[in-house]
Amino acid sequence: MEGDTLTILSTLGVMEAMRALGPGFEAEAGLRLAADYAPTKSLLGRIAAGEAADLAFLTADAVDDLMASGTLRPGSRTDLARSFVGVAVRAGAPRPDIASAEAFVRTLLAAKSIAYSRAGASGIFFAGLIKRLGIEAEVNAKATIIPEGLTGALAARGEAEIAIQQVSELMAVPGIDILGRLPGEIAGITTFSGAIFAATARAEQARALLAFLTRPAHRAVFAEGGLEPVF
Repeated sequence: MEGDTLTILSTLGVMEAMRALGPGFEAEAGLRLAADYAPTKSLLGRIAAGEAADLAFLTADAVDDLMASGTLRPGSRTDLARSFVGVAVRAGAPRPDIASAEAFVRTLLAAKSIAYSRAGASGIFFAGLIKRLGIEAEVNAKATIIPEGLTGALAARGEAEIAIQQVSELMAVPGIDILGRLPGEIAGITTFSGAIFAATARAEQARALLAFLTRPAHRAVFAEGGLEPVF
């Protein structure tokens, strides 16, 4: 297996945990990991267009859909962690109230600028949330909606007063203060899961990586990355 490579299409949500744990697996298994990190929506478009890998890390719903279609191997879904949508501001900036749904709405309406993503799971959730809350027009009038990437970077540069994204992705950005998760009554919770591509010739190695990631000793790594491990 020396010199072999395991290819991965992965959501940004588990990027930090994968980067922390990947080298240990490579050393133990004697193979290299080649991971491509992008928002779930972008990855799903690429997979629908025919792109494949050995392993995918996506939202649990996306994994289930791809298993049902035969793209991912049925029964291979392995849940890794739950992720929560959070809010951040530039480091040292005033910390607005997000303790309740009402307070969060007031904060959004008072903010001069807001950043969220178009293709990530958090951005898709947030777009639906502001519609349900009846403030879609007001928020989008002052929002910067990035096609993909880390919204926290805009807050760090002072280009957005508030950044919305998965807490795990906000934690990857220096120069911001994370206010916390969205309040419970409107919380955006996503389960990230891994699954094996049906056509891969490296199913054994892919299963070994999933087993490695979900060792009890690795729960702390996911937690340190802003995720709630579910294994």
